Amino acid sequence: MGTVVLTMKASVIEMFLVLLVTGIHSNKEMTKKIKRLKFNVPQINCDVKAGKIINPEFIVKCPAGCQDPKYHVYGTDVYASYSSVCGAAVHSGVLDNSGGKILVRKVAGQSGYKGSYSNGVQSLSLPRWRESFIVSESKPQKGVTYPSALTYSSSKTPAAKAGETTKAYERPSVPGTTSQPVTLTQVLAVTTAEASHTTLPKPSPSAASTTSSPRPQPVGHRSREMDLWSTPTYTSSQNRPGANPGVQRQDSSGAAFQKPVGADVSLDCKVDLSFLIDGSSSIGKRRFRIQKQFLADIAQALDIGPAGPLMGVVQYGDNPATHFNLRTHTNSRDLKTAIEKITQRGGLANAGRAISFVTKNFFSKANGNRGGSPNVAVVLVDGWPTDKVEEASRLARESGINIFFITIEGAVENEKQYVLEPNFVNKAVCRTNGFYSFHVQSWFGLHKTLQPLVKRVCDTERLACSKTCLNSADIGFVIDGSSSVGTGNFRTVLQFVANLSKEFEISDTDTRVGAVQYTYEQRLEFGFDKYSSKADVLNAIKRVGYWSGGTSTGAAINYALEQLFQKSKPNKRKLMILITDGRSYDDVRIPALAAHLKGVITYAVGVAWAAQEELEVIATHPARDHSFFADDFDNLYQYVPRIIRNICTEFNSQPRN
Repeated sequence: MGTVVLTMKASVIEMFLVLLVTGIHSNKEMTKKIKRLKFNVPQINCDVKAGKIINPEFIVKCPAGCQDPKYHVYGTDVYASYSSVCGAAVHSGVLDNSGGKILVRKVAGQSGYKGSYSNGVQSLSLPRWRESFIVSESKPQKGVTYPSALTYSSSKTPAAKAGETTKAYERPSVPGTTSQPVTLTQVLAVTTAEASHTTLPKPSPSAASTTSSPRPQPVGHRSREMDLWSTPTYTSSQNRPGANPGVQRQDSSGAAFQKPVGADVSLDCKVDLSFLIDGSSSIGKRRFRIQKQFLADIAQALDIGPAGPLMGVVQYGDNPATHFNLRTHTNSRDLKTAIEKITQRGGLANAGRAISFVTKNFFSKANGNRGGSPNVAVVLVDGWPTDKVEEASRLARESGINIFFITIEGAVENEKQYVLEPNFVNKAVCRTNGFYSFHVQSWFGLHKTLQPLVKRVCDTERLACSKTCLNSADIGFVIDGSSSVGTGNFRTVLQFVANLSKEFEISDTDTRVGAVQYTYEQRLEFGFDKYSSKADVLNAIKRVGYWSGGTSTGAAINYALEQLFQKSKPNKRKLMILITDGRSYDDVRIPALAAHLKGVITYAVGVAWAAQEELEVIATHPARDHSFFADDFDNLYQYVPRIIRNICTEFNSQPRN
């Protein structure tokens, strides 16, 4: 009986233990299921940048198609937080173009990021940046809780548009920042007062990391956002913030900032003016506000109006955009009001792209360009551009745009390695003689450039880049009218002359055209001062009558020097374009030498029976660029673009000093 009882007790205990173990196992499975249900992997779009997400570590799901080159990636293995998260995942090989889940972990900023081509994605190089991230497979680490909803630095994100739950954070308000129009003196006075007397409590780290900027600011390279909580001023002998963090500096002079007076600026100023302002993220709100006030003071000093200067504004970051063109506001009051409403775009500082944009789009007739007024572009740069400016600026100069640069707080010694294009200012400006460039040690000194800048942009006699290869010459055509040419071919020659003339901007103040016809004798068909419009010049060419006779080319060159080029304006390039179909009856060497010594650039165009060695003697050195030979009159038209190209190449190769 006792044995049976013991056996029953053992069976009961065994059953109890089985039920207990089964229950525990089921409970664990249930807990796992609950956890799986509780953690929702957030989805993001391909264009979301790591810098927009505040969370230090997170798992996300990327869609398909993030291999597209429009989603920019900066770096290799370790990526700048300005990169597309999903684009970086594809570049690193963690994902392919079909998308999927990834683990993202924020790390410290790097001193530089090297671009590379990997997995179908070309990543780009970037100078020093304040924050980085790395991407790995979406295997959760033990003890780490990953967010099911991401926290963004702005509520207006692509993910938010897609319906994802986000948290919006705002920067704490700062005393002294107001939407009311203020003067540059007031901006600087408030800033100086805050630096001297007010130190607001710094926010918690989480609040400090949230910002309304579209991207985090780079460190060292363009890391000059003013501290929101205390705002020191800087002397020219001190490094900027970021170069030596933690050291607070004060203006050694202690002098109050004074707004310059623009009343003494001459009212005789008729220019078409474009300001290219730096709207990159790193410039910061305060500096951007100082920049806007500088523009407003410029507008006031210039006395904007249809009879005087007109002004438009283009802001650049990643890409440029016109805020208003030359015809939008025609008085200083309206212009100042419009400037006050400009908001910062953020992004990189692609000044080269902005210069190209202005060259192609801004100075058009539709945008208010007046034609007879010089075109001026003033580029403001905080530190240095994040793209190259040389090629874009060359094309702008060749289009007649006078480029000025104002650089503020340039690279200190240990930052120069990050400057993409050393000596970028001299590569960009109209002339390298110092007239077209200003360097300001601190944003607090920007106002000091107002008066000299206004005086320079209004000094139209010194705006050298208003002169281009197409609007600054006196062109004298010397046309062979000998018997061997014939009436039909002579009309073909005149069409060639007209086609060349069409390429130039013709007026009293731009390019002027004259023509001489010769046989044994010479005849002035029309001089430089006869016609002042392209239409009148083309009609005059059409009316030239065929003369017929011998071929005295040497005498024709002497005649053109006396009757045409002696009346050329001193500030004009002198171009002689001679067209002949045969060997000259007289000597061409001495007349050609006389033309060269008088600064007349001579192009010799031979047809049919023209002597090649004579063409080379007549032509300016090097002869290969100034002499041309066509085997038939009907082929003359083919040489028009080549001659124009050579004229412009020679003009643009002149030293810019």
